[in-house]
Amino acid sequence: MESRRRNHYDITNQICIADPLDVQGEVTGLLSGHDPRVDPAILSTAFRRFTELHAGVLPGYAAADTPYHDAQHSLDCTLGTARLVDGYNRAMPSDERISPKRALLGVLIALFHDAGYVRRNGDRARNGAAYTLSHVQRSGEFLERILPSLGFAADAPLAGKIVHFTGYEMSLDEIDVHDPRDRALGFMIASSDLMVQTADRCYLEKCRDFLYPEFEVAGLAGPPQPGGPKPLYANVDVLMRGTPQFNARLWEDRLDGYFGGIHRYFGVHFQGRLGAPNPYTDAIKANLRRVK
Repeated sequence: MESRRRNHYDITNQICIADPLDVQGEVTGLLSGHDPRVDPAILSTAFRRFTELHAGVLPGYAAADTPYHDAQHSLDCTLGTARLVDGYNRAMPSDERISPKRALLGVLIALFHDAGYVRRNGDRARNGAAYTLSHVQRSGEFLERILPSLGFAADAPLAGKIVHFTGYEMSLDEIDVHDPRDRALGFMIASSDLMVQTADRCYLEKCRDFLYPEFEVAGLAGPPQPGGPKPLYANVDVLMRGTPQFNARLWEDRLDGYFGGIHRYFGVHFQGRLGAPNPYTDAIKANLRRVK
C-alpha cells in the first residue's frame, strides 16, 4: 500500500487530510458511533474556525505560513486522536471510557494544538516558525479564547493545560492535569501528534525541506542568531542523520514511556486487538528504514 499512498491522504489512503470536511466527516462518525448524542454542529463550527484561522480570515490572525506545522498535519493529528479514543473506548470497561464530552474536547484540542504557530495581528515575527519555542503556550491561549464559543467555557482552562502534553515548553511532570481520564486524553493527543507526522508519506522530505527552514527561523538550526537559542543542527544533513536517534528517544521517553504505550489502542481501532500491528507503526518503521 505504501508505494501507492497519496501524499495528501491519511495512513489508510482513504481520507484526504488536506480537506477539513473529509476529516470532519470521519471524526464525526467515530465520535457519534460511541454516542449518538454527540453534537455534529460543534464539530462543524470548530472545523470552520480552523479553516478560517489557517486561511487568514479569522479576525485577529494572519494566514498560517509554517510549511511543516501546517493545516494538513493538524487535521491528521485530529483524525489520529479520534481513532485512539475509538480504540480506547472499545477496549475499556464502560465506567473507564472517555465520555462523549471529553472525547469531543480532545478532538478540539488536537485540531488547534498548533494554533500557536499562526501569527496574531500585531506580532512582530515575519513567520510563525519564530514561535517554535513558545507555540504550545500560545496554542493554549488560543484554545482558552475559542472554546467558550464552542460550548466548552468551563473546560477551556483545562484544555490550555492538556495541550502541553504535545510540547516541550514545560516538564511533563509540571503539567497540572490530575484526573486520569484527562491525562489519558492528553497522552492520546500527544501520541497522535508524534506518530502521524512520522508516518506521513512525505515525512523525510518534509523534515529536509520544511522542518529545517522552520528551525532556522526559530534559531534552532544554522548559524547562531544574536540573542537566540543555541542551534541544535548545524545544517540539514545533521538533522536528517539524527532522525532515527531522535525517533528512538521519542518512543523510549514518551510514546512507550511517559504516555504508557497508549498508542497501542490504534491496534484496537484497526484490528480489534490491543497492541496489534497498525498502519501508523508500519509506515513509521518504513520511513526510518529509508532515512537510514
